Amino acid sequence: MNKGELISHIADNAELSKADAGRALDAMIKVVKKALKSGDSVAIVGFGTFAVRKRSARTGRNPQTGATIKIKASKNPAFKAGKALKDAVN
Repeated sequence: MNKGELISHIADNAELSKADAGRALDAMIKVVKKALKSGDSVAIVGFGTFAVRKRSARTGRNPQTGATIKIKASKNPAFKAGKALKDAVN
């Protein structure tokens, strides 16, 4: 499912116009990005938790040359599914 299909499903289920559903989805994405950028996590009960995970600096290997390279520390977004979502899938 792509973003357009998701917006259509949201519009149908929430009885909204596609434009309103699109704005709602964009607002939700914007709020989650802002929260993660500030170091907060976003927990949606029954769905899951969006959080930032820190990866420490490490050494890696260039697959083309085999040379050792340094990989910088980074922060990566992560999602952990909640129990209700896991149960719905299984």
